[in-house]
Parts: sequence; C-alpha cells; structure tokens
Amino acid sequence: MCRPLVASPRHFPTSCVARKKTITTMNELETELATLIIGELDIADLKLEDASADTPLYGDGFGLDSIDILEIALLVSRKYGVELRSDNPDNKTIFASLGSLAAYVAANRTL
Repeated sequence: MCRPLVASPRHFPTSCVARKKTITTMNELETELATLIIGELDIADLKLEDASADTPLYGDGFGLDSIDILEIALLVSRKYGVELRSDNPDNKTIFASLGSLAAYVAANRTL
C-alpha cells in the first residue's frame, strides 16, 4: 500500500512513485463521447477513467469494429448534428482516437 511517509502528498516511498500512473484529463466533449461510446455499445472492458483523448477507437482501446463505428456515427449525428458519411476520405483520421473524433465533432457540430 502506498501511503505518504508524512502528512504531505509529496512524501511517498520511492517504490510507490515508480508505480504511479500518469493521468490524462479529457475535455468535456471527450468525456461525453467516451461515456456515450462505453454506454451505448456496452463496453465492459474499458472504464471511463481508463480512457483518454489518445485512446484508439479501433483495436486496442475501445476495441470497436466497423459496425460499432457506424453506430457511433449515427449516435453522434443525432446528438450533435454532425454529418458523418461513410464515403468521407477523412474517416480513418476522424475515427483514429477519441480525441480526433471529439475534435471533428467540436468543429462541425450544429446542435
């Protein structure tokens, strides 16, 4: 167990410092999208606190496949008024990670 040696949070034993996990904060839209994806697709393997803007949507990370991406595109379209078309040549970039999807939604939302 990693408890401070004294009352200050700066005084952790060296062994605890090595195990400390880097926490990446998400902006509000990234958190909304992560919650939407995890909830709507019932992803049990990923917790919201484990997601970050860099979390890939395909493969590792959210573990989505092409059918999941279609579902997400429909949900995002309805919720944010963003047109996501299957023939968009930028889809690979848009759906690369949570952060790239959030950036696209932020730049193109109408709702």
